[in-house]
Amino acid sequence: MKNKQLDKKITILGIGNTLFSDEGVGIHLLPLLEEALKEDENIEIIEGLTDGMKLLGPVEDAENLIIIDAINSGKEGGTIIKLEGDEIPAYFGIKMSIHQLGFQEVLFAAKMRERYPKQIVMYGMQPTSLQLGIGLTETNQSMLNELANVVLDQVKLWRRVL
Repeated sequence: MKNKQLDKKITILGIGNTLFSDEGVGIHLLPLLEEALKEDENIEIIEGLTDGMKLLGPVEDAENLIIIDAINSGKEGGTIIKLEGDEIPAYFGIKMSIHQLGFQEVLFAAKMRERYPKQIVMYGMQPTSLQLGIGLTETNQSMLNELANVVLDQVKLWRRVL
C-alpha cells in the first residue's frame, strides 16, 4: 500500500542575492538540500534568486511551501530563524535587500488570488555581513549544515502530519 504522506508535494524555495555575502544563504543552502532529498520525487526545489514577481506561479502552485532566505532580525550573525504563516509577510516589512519587496508582493498577490499555500514556513539565518562579496561569511557558512537539518526536519514533520 502506498504511503499517502510521501505523496504530498513540498516546494522549497531558496531566495537571495549571492553577490552580497550572507544575503545569499537561501541559494547556498539548496545544493545540500538537493543532495539530501534527491530520492524524494515529491519535493520541488526552486532557486528563486531575486526573481520577485516571477515567483508568483511557483508560490501559487505550492501546496506546502518552505522559503529559505537571509532574515534580519537583529540577532547574532548565524542565528537560525523560523517564521510561520502570518509571521512571514510581517518580516518582509523590514526591507533589508532589493528582492524582499518583490517577494512580499508575491505573497500578497497569491493571497489576494486565493492561491496561497496551505502550509507555509520560512527558515533563514541572521546575516553577519551584507557587504559586496561572493560566498557566505565564515560564521554563516559554519551554520549551513545546521540550517539544512532544520529544513529537513520540517520536511519530515510535514510528511508525518500532512
